[in-house]
Amino acid sequence: MASLKDVKVGDSCTVTRLSGTGAIKRRIMDMGITKGTSIYVRKVAPLGDPIEITVRGYELSLRKDEASCVEVQVA
Repeated sequence: MASLKDVKVGDSCTVTRLSGTGAIKRRIMDMGITKGTSIYVRKVAPLGDPIEITVRGYELSLRKDEASCVEVQVA
């Protein structure tokens, strides 16, 4: 299964599973990233970290280690 950090800029995907544990998983869910949510990858910083995404109508930046906890299916 692909993770959010593997999605290319300009692509959309759908969350299939959150694989993080504890505080990391709770933080991701509090940001609105839950199973079935559609995500659009807007930008990736020049050194690859962080990733800017659009989720539920707002922009959000995630670190690569957080993005690796989000399993997605590319649309």
